[in-house]
Amino acid sequence: MEHTLRSDLRFNDSVTHAKASLPLRVLANLSLWQRRLASRHQLARLDSRLLADAGISEAQRFEELSKPFWR
Repeated sequence: MEHTLRSDLRFNDSVTHAKASLPLRVLANLSLWQRRLASRHQLARLDSRLLADAGISEAQRFEELSKPFWR
């Protein structure tokens, strides 16, 4: 009986923790998506000389720019 009670308490704590961390996870994902969009906009503005300096080919740039913001 005591073991069952302890596992129930751990489960309730983890559910409470998951609910509390949900807004933080949402904000973290939104921030990540915003950074990806910004970096891809910068990548799109680079000319061929700057791409070569960075070691990025046109094909790699196209591949990165064709990804959706969530990937």
